[in-house]
Amino acid sequence: MNEITPGSHVRQEPLRFPAAGCEPAFADPRLIAESLEFVLARIDRNLAMFTDQFPAPSSIGGIYPAIDNVEWTNGFWTGMLWLAYEVSGDQKYRRAAMRQVRSFRERIERRINTDHHDLGFLYSLSCVSAHELTGDADAREAALTAAQLLLGRFLPAAGIIQAWGDLHDPAQRGRMIIDCSLNLPLLRWAGATARDPRFAAAADRHIEQTARHLVRGDASTFHTFYMDPESGEPLRGETHQGYSDDSCWARGQAWGIAGLALAYRHTENVAYLDLASRLANYFLNRLPPDGICCWDLYFTSPEHQRDSSAAAIAACGLLELSKSLPLLDPHRRPYEHAAWHIVRELSERYRTARAGAENGLLRHAVYHMPRGVGVDESCIWGDYFYFEALVRLSRPWRPYW
Repeated sequence: MNEITPGSHVRQEPLRFPAAGCEPAFADPRLIAESLEFVLARIDRNLAMFTDQFPAPSSIGGIYPAIDNVEWTNGFWTGMLWLAYEVSGDQKYRRAAMRQVRSFRERIERRINTDHHDLGFLYSLSCVSAHELTGDADAREAALTAAQLLLGRFLPAAGIIQAWGDLHDPAQRGRMIIDCSLNLPLLRWAGATARDPRFAAAADRHIEQTARHLVRGDASTFHTFYMDPESGEPLRGETHQGYSDDSCWARGQAWGIAGLALAYRHTENVAYLDLASRLANYFLNRLPPDGICCWDLYFTSPEHQRDSSAAAIAACGLLELSKSLPLLDPHRRPYEHAAWHIVRELSERYRTARAGAENGLLRHAVYHMPRGVGVDESCIWGDYFYFEALVRLSRPWRPYW
């Protein structure tokens, strides 16, 4: 660790959400059970279409098209299959997931769209989970190969994993983004599995740089930040999918909460737990009354477009965070209740209908607002994290991250 504590420049707002006296009863078992049944029924309906293919990143008119294993988002569906297997014990989910593991091994061997940091999203949820749950050797080798490629994107002088593109592309060189917080667990798993300290060292350095440069002094986050790849000097923060360079993209803030809470799980560095709490307060204090965030936290009024996918990610991050806080920490119970408030609202008011053509789980998500892609649709990562949140609420569970 460097001599400056990561996140020491960040102030903490007093938590104002949920309002005092308005917390819902925590984790209604009946609603959780009904919601899990809904998720499994929807997965069952989709299995024929999405065993040899995958859902596209976002739906079109409420329906996910089927695509080959070519997108950064394919691991989320396979992760849902593994969650379904854990929840139900039904072998049909394991069989479908293992067929997809073979696809992921072929993808990494052929280097199909692997020139980015989202290898963590792809391989933690598909192959790391497969190996941890079944001991499958092919899954282990595919995940280790993916981790090697991810490690190859580490820029030592800048101390970051470059997000996108060829490492020599001047438009992308030295760029990191907040999303990468959830890609780092692949490196940590690989380091432990291969007994190679280089993986954890890169993950440690990147999360330090995330804390110092992607997190602003008010506990909001940049979506993306540029470092000079040769000197390591910080250059500038920008947005890519948010409202403006100085606004706070909701999904990015949710990635930050979840990623920093997981960084504490892996490192036991309390600075990351504290910083995750600061990000959580900023996020929760800017929610509309129903607790489901707008697509950018610049907007707080109910009439603005929501992002149910960011809400689902945040719920998982809050549950991870609250679990790690000391029992007497004053934020522990409010974070649990805020997570449950979000999951309850998603279950009661944002889910797709049981009947009808929609094949996702959550409505009103946003993929890329500036480009008008996947706006007010289902997004596959939102579906995954909604399912993960339900699993976290229903039982003790070891994350795939």
